[in-house]
Amino acid sequence: MSSIGFETATAFTATGATQTAGAVETAGAAGTADASRPSVAEMRLPVWFFGFEGVLAGAFDLLRAAPSAWPALVLLAAVNLGVSLTLMRRRLKLAKLLWRGKGTRNVAIGLVALRLGSHLVLGLLGAAVASTLGHVLFALAMSTVTVALLAYVQRTALTALVAAGKATA
Repeated sequence: MSSIGFETATAFTATGATQTAGAVETAGAAGTADASRPSVAEMRLPVWFFGFEGVLAGAFDLLRAAPSAWPALVLLAAVNLGVSLTLMRRRLKLAKLLWRGKGTRNVAIGLVALRLGSHLVLGLLGAAVASTLGHVLFALAMSTVTVALLAYVQRTALTALVAAGKATA
């Protein structure tokens, strides 16, 4: 786990922070340099955003448990996209920078591998998740893992930005 954080911090500092530096210098020309640097609190994604992502991460099993829930999940995905593009406009910089980090991509690939691998292994062992309760529990587990990893990557990236002088604590 610590290697993911180190890679994220290194990749984030090497790629994303240098691009942020250009924006900071441009904004710094109009005002003071310290005022143009965003604070960690301004860049941190809100808790409810992680809730959106957690529900969407558990969508496969939620649909297996309740197939009629697909309109609600589509609506939730649309609301998530709309909120991300409007209310969280300033925080989108962090999201873009996070996706450029190698560690974040590793987390995303790891989550997909965990999803497919766990269902495959359980199926091979003859303990495939088939009940509604099993799918709901699996969705909760995937949601929890997703939220925890997203929070970890965000914390690592924000720490790297502060250390690089691209954000204020």
